[in-house]
Amino acid sequence: MTRPDQSDYLAHFTKGGDAYDKLISILLSKTIRAGSMPWTDNPAVCFTECPWPSLIGHAKRYSPYGVGFFKHHVFASGGGPAYYVRADHWKKQQWDEHVKTFVTPFWPDYRPTALRSQDYLSGKTIDFSHEREWRVPHNFTFGLDQVCFVIVKQYEDMAQFPRELKDEIGRQRFVIMDIYKNIERLWPVHNIE
Repeated sequence: MTRPDQSDYLAHFTKGGDAYDKLISILLSKTIRAGSMPWTDNPAVCFTECPWPSLIGHAKRYSPYGVGFFKHHVFASGGGPAYYVRADHWKKQQWDEHVKTFVTPFWPDYRPTALRSQDYLSGKTIDFSHEREWRVPHNFTFGLDQVCFVIVKQYEDMAQFPRELKDEIGRQRFVIMDIYKNIERLWPVHNIE
């Protein structure tokens, strides 16, 4: 059963100045290539389970270009939620190589003063829990019929999208981020800033 703060879907956002082109490349190749995870250097494809109001902030960090899948598809591909592990526990563990893909240190800004002076993670604050991240420990492959939605920044992006992809995925599965932002601006039911 889905709750208002959860979703049956996971989204992968592209990043960088060529984020739009990366999205098209992912859809044409039907593959999201695994990158190297900070802290462990293990390969992973990252997704977020953020609910829609949080996706606007997430898109600011990465880009307004993404692709979404059912959670069960990502799970069946070997994926699962990331593990956020306290930094004072982090150093004590000998992580199995497979598990290391899913592990991220957790050392939030709200940690007690007594823990701030400890030299875990060079004193850095690390808290990615807002991303509600899922990971797949290898390249993620899919069929276009498994794409649940495609997020683009503006109408012009969709208009210029390769026709064969729009035809196969279905135009009704495209979500235009600028339209969603405008709805939130006009009817602010969520705090998106």
